[in-house]
Amino acid sequence: MFGSFYFNTMSNRIPFQKPYTSAHDLVCLLQSRGLTVTDTSKAESYLEYIGYYRLSAYMYPLLQMPKEQHRYKPSATFSQVMMLYRFDKKLRLLIFNEIEKIEVAVRSAIVNIGSAMTGNPFWMTDCSNFIDAGKFCRTMDLIDAELHRSREDFIVHFKQTYSDAYPPAWILAEVLPFGVITNIFSNIKVARIKKSIARRFGLQVAPFESWLTIVTLTRNSCCHHARVWNKQNTIRPMLPN
Repeated sequence: MFGSFYFNTMSNRIPFQKPYTSAHDLVCLLQSRGLTVTDTSKAESYLEYIGYYRLSAYMYPLLQMPKEQHRYKPSATFSQVMMLYRFDKKLRLLIFNEIEKIEVAVRSAIVNIGSAMTGNPFWMTDCSNFIDAGKFCRTMDLIDAELHRSREDFIVHFKQTYSDAYPPAWILAEVLPFGVITNIFSNIKVARIKKSIARRFGLQVAPFESWLTIVTLTRNSCCHHARVWNKQNTIRPMLPN
């Protein structure tokens, strides 16, 4: 049944045949579709250094309905496209600045509460503290990769000074991506540890995990200079009780 569905899906696909188009020709295309471009040389420069595909997300709201006809509204201009692009850039920087505060606070809560309640400085690398052994192994692979890659002075000092295989949680957390930290939290075995961490932020565990997912996805968008304005997330944050 799955094979039949996959075959039918594949049979409806077509080869990608659109050729590469120069910045000059793209400006001409936009003008032919009704977009006002007052300074064509500047527009070509933006398309060369930013990219048509990246900017197309900011052109889309300026299209007339039905949008599939690719005709721009009578008042639409390339200057409006760049205004939306610059607005998104400023919004991304603002969001990232606030996410930094959340991330630092979450890291600290997971490290401190986990260490205090387990009584084990190395609890993050101890399999007995986690529910899913497979997920723990995948997390350990990521931890090993980060430690191998890290050239931080405190990591080098730990390796040269101590015989332990891994640093304690409060050192380890400083070199782990936020996504790994959230994976560690979601896999914690003892429910009261997770509850205590979530309670630090006034939430139950389920909405807290949900919000961490959204924060991680948004953070990644900001880090990769991806669009955050007018973007529909596939995952919605859960509302607390």
